Amino acid sequence: MCGIAGALDMNGRRDYGADRLQAMTSAIAHRGPDDEHLHLEPGLALGARRLAIVDLEGGRQPLSNEDGSVWVAFNGELFDYPDIRVQLLHRGHVLTTRCDTEAWVHLWEDHGEALFDRTTGQFAVSLWDRPSRTLLLGRDRVGICPLYYTEADGWLLFASEIKALLASGLYKARPDPRGIDHLFTFFCAGTTRTYFEGVKSIPPGHFLRVRDGRLDLKKYWDLDFPDQGEERRLDDPSPLIDELEARLTKAVERRLRADVPVVSYLSGGLDSTIVLGLCSRQRGRAVPSFTIGLSNAGPDERAEAAESAAALGSHLTTVVMDKARIADAFPELVVAAEGPVMDTSCAALLRLAQTVHGQGYKVVLTGEGADEALAGYVWYKVQKVRDAIFGRVGAGPMRLAREIAHRAVGGSTRGSVVDAIHGVRVAQQDLYEMISQCKPALYSGALRETLRDHDPYSDLDITTDRMQRWHPLNQSLYVGYKVMLAGLLMISKGDRIAMHSSVEARYPFLDEDVIAFCSTLDPSYKLRGLTEKWLLRQVAARTLPRRIANRPKTMFRSSFSATFLGPHRPHWVDQLLSPESLRKAGHFDGERVALQRRMQVNLPRHLPRRAVMDLGLTDVVSTQLWHHLFCGGGLCDLPTWTAPELAGNRVPTRYKTKEEDEAVETAVVAR
Repeated sequence: MCGIAGALDMNGRRDYGADRLQAMTSAIAHRGPDDEHLHLEPGLALGARRLAIVDLEGGRQPLSNEDGSVWVAFNGELFDYPDIRVQLLHRGHVLTTRCDTEAWVHLWEDHGEALFDRTTGQFAVSLWDRPSRTLLLGRDRVGICPLYYTEADGWLLFASEIKALLASGLYKARPDPRGIDHLFTFFCAGTTRTYFEGVKSIPPGHFLRVRDGRLDLKKYWDLDFPDQGEERRLDDPSPLIDELEARLTKAVERRLRADVPVVSYLSGGLDSTIVLGLCSRQRGRAVPSFTIGLSNAGPDERAEAAESAAALGSHLTTVVMDKARIADAFPELVVAAEGPVMDTSCAALLRLAQTVHGQGYKVVLTGEGADEALAGYVWYKVQKVRDAIFGRVGAGPMRLAREIAHRAVGGSTRGSVVDAIHGVRVAQQDLYEMISQCKPALYSGALRETLRDHDPYSDLDITTDRMQRWHPLNQSLYVGYKVMLAGLLMISKGDRIAMHSSVEARYPFLDEDVIAFCSTLDPSYKLRGLTEKWLLRQVAARTLPRRIANRPKTMFRSSFSATFLGPHRPHWVDQLLSPESLRKAGHFDGERVALQRRMQVNLPRHLPRRAVMDLGLTDVVSTQLWHHLFCGGGLCDLPTWTAPELAGNRVPTRYKTKEEDEAVETAVVAR
């Protein structure tokens, strides 16, 4: 894993200063503490920070093809690189490293923009073709690795993290009200929109081509499902169990490829335990594991994790967090995630990654992605029960039940979006509409006016009309991949949080072959009755004790607003929620926030209204904190994020003279 950053002159061939580029790469030094290198030429700048995992000595980047006409800076892993390498050598390419970064320049030479069809893994890549003056910015299929861009002063700026864009000195942070509205609708910003106005995220499965001052966003992959009734189903599911086990085994094998030790996260659940078991089976010995314990801060899975580690013979390290420790880590979490974070448990994962790094490890495998592939979340069960009941009585009673639920949390159905995503109502939409009830209770008048004509659903990157032909469960799984996985989990729990501590997280359940296989399955293999991940449990039963294989799903979460509003709360919370700070940021109404704080203390715990506002107030605290850290400060006495000062020594830089420019272009034309 690495961090990449760069700039392209959209109108000419101005020089982009080395100091400015180094400021960008220094802002993401945590993504690559092992090496730094820059490449500059008229009109273009490419920079990379390297976390050395494969080919520790020879994998320096940015690097080029044989004649220097194509350059690449790359973040991530191509897990099929051994096969790609053989193919490239067979085609006569000269490879000077063992690192997968080098594959990109030669795949571009052979296949052009179709190179993404021949690459699998987790990646964000920037590729520069000098003869055609084309810049390509691409992202992996499900959005594991981040890649952002913005335009400023005639430059297209791009980077693995928004901090690098800010460090350029050309872009000044300013809030995007629509991004904040996404937080109060989908629990995260969408996969294109961010919380920073003018900054966009390249969507998963897309690449951005920049040529002649034009930006063209192109889709090269999308998740697909069979038409309802055509899903894969066998009278004897044994072959499907075999195939899932084989694909997971291969996915783990690919993600164990490294020239450094690899460890595994472990919760009390099924997914990470299977990953740990497959890791240990591949290595022929148990790999170390790391888990979190919550002390009076949410469901504590220490006993279950210890049982799983003992069953597999793994040495287990436990990081214990309570409400005070979570609150203490939260400002650092928001800096790492570069946006408000609703899920307070992410702060525990931040500390877990720091512990992994502290023990000298760079790579960790995790079970994230199984719930998306095999219907692990509770809302899929709710959808199944809801459809079974109301499918018999019709749409009228369903709307009445929804209105009653909304009124129970202090809202109404007025303005709610019904069947908003390509004409279907997905399982998550109940949650989306419930959290949206917080908006009139918390938003300032100015924010409500700004968002008056805004429909957050129109911002979602849901572009396929095929959804209407899928089974309802698969419709919901698709939206889960597109919104929560890419927009929340990979940012607030995944890449961003691990890489903040220079740790690369790898995800066997997000392997392309595993996703493709699971998408073909009949829904009953995913959710059988109310048993989630049924087929995966059959795989687990072959290698794990049955009590572990049959454990019910427990969502890893910690206390929400109680983390910030209880007697242990840090001083900066009251500062952020003061009338002055709320007025200065402008997002929330001070009197309304104060009222909801009082009600959280006085309302009985079991009331739905309290549960929903629990999330809403957490979002308020987190948004205020983000605004303070990135958008000018002045809301509390915590320090704000600032770009790091440059070291006195300059990193190696490659410049090209005008004569070299012309010589290379002449050589390419002749070839």
